[in-house]
Amino acid sequence: MASYDLTPRIAPHLDRHLVFPILEFLQERHLHEDEQILSSKIELLNKTNMVDYAMDIHKSLYHAEEVPQDMVERRMEVVGRLKALEEAAAPLVAFLQNPNAVQELRADKQYNLQMLSERYQIGTEQIEALYQYAKFQFECGNYSGAADYLYQYRALCTNSERSLSALWGKLAAEILMQNWDIALEELNRLKEIIDSKNFASPMNQVQSRIWLMHWSLFIFFNHDNGRTLIIDLFNQDKYLNAIQTTAPHLLRYLATAFIVNKRRRPQFKEFIKVIQQEQHSYKDPIAEFLACVYVNYDFDGAQKKMKECEEVILNDPFLGKRVEEGSFSTVPLRDEFLENARLFIFETYCRIHQRIDMGVLAEKLNLNYEEAERWIVNLIRGSKLDAKIDSHLGTVIMEPNHPNVYEQLIDHTKALSGRTYKLVSQLLEHAQAQPAR
Repeated sequence: MASYDLTPRIAPHLDRHLVFPILEFLQERHLHEDEQILSSKIELLNKTNMVDYAMDIHKSLYHAEEVPQDMVERRMEVVGRLKALEEAAAPLVAFLQNPNAVQELRADKQYNLQMLSERYQIGTEQIEALYQYAKFQFECGNYSGAADYLYQYRALCTNSERSLSALWGKLAAEILMQNWDIALEELNRLKEIIDSKNFASPMNQVQSRIWLMHWSLFIFFNHDNGRTLIIDLFNQDKYLNAIQTTAPHLLRYLATAFIVNKRRRPQFKEFIKVIQQEQHSYKDPIAEFLACVYVNYDFDGAQKKMKECEEVILNDPFLGKRVEEGSFSTVPLRDEFLENARLFIFETYCRIHQRIDMGVLAEKLNLNYEEAERWIVNLIRGSKLDAKIDSHLGTVIMEPNHPNVYEQLIDHTKALSGRTYKLVSQLLEHAQAQPAR
């Protein structure tokens, strides 16, 4: 299953701290040799200030009690730098920790800067020191402290680029602390800025969207409403175009969300067109499963892909596990996926055949005969299937399903309304981007 590991494609679009949870997962799953994972951790840690963690990994990797002298020196350097930054930011930190003083702050940043300078002798140097102190705390692995200071820094910062950098840092910190609701709020703030900001080049904006989507995977597959929210984000034209041109591996996650989300069928039909377009340029078991069912009508191929999909989900860092209360626990997404995948095969197969042999159907669904019969009976009882079973002949007889013209009209109208909204939004954005004449 290591060949389906997307870490080499995903990691370059993440902050290096966000890669550590992925490596922990891969190590637990034994997809790669332990030495390879530990070496990767050391390589990542060498560019952070988490020196103690790096020392522990070094001892595990080389089975040693001592660490190299350069690591000891590096630790002393980090401690010294941390103390210096703490002293530089101390006046502003003391102000922010004083509830009575903080009440003097207003929404007007210019007023705040003047007030801090006149009453507390706190200027731009101390505000910059707070940013550097927060950033250093993050690099040391103190994500809680970093998140607090970055939030406070953004309330005072008047530099839009530096404020944006602080927002990225706060998002990473909230993700690493598993604060999914707060992380989602920060993600939405970032999206709004990325979509409205004038970038130096269109490619910079596309790259920002690519980064945002990669970071969002942590949130969407842990947040209660994440499997719907990922469709809302990834399926937008600008983001879907970015996926197709720059990061097609993200189709795995959008395809999974569509399969387990029964409420997005109208959008799902449009997504199948994307799968059809990409089926020859990008290969992934989950995307290939949808191509087998809805594009090629290859039900034997779909059955084989289901088995691969199950393994992919179990061994994917975002699909296979969820972080809850500080420990990993298996997400029931696999069972939900397999149930809906069987339903997709069944629905499509039944549109082609009116009378279906139960034995053949059981094989297509990757179930034994009794399991398949019980599964179909439950579908009929749940009013999800207009059919009956002939137990004597061992067949499923499908009732004629004439399309409801009224429902078709509503679906097409909804789709037309959505496309019109997207078109108007694009025209308005284009108009705003034009220089004033």
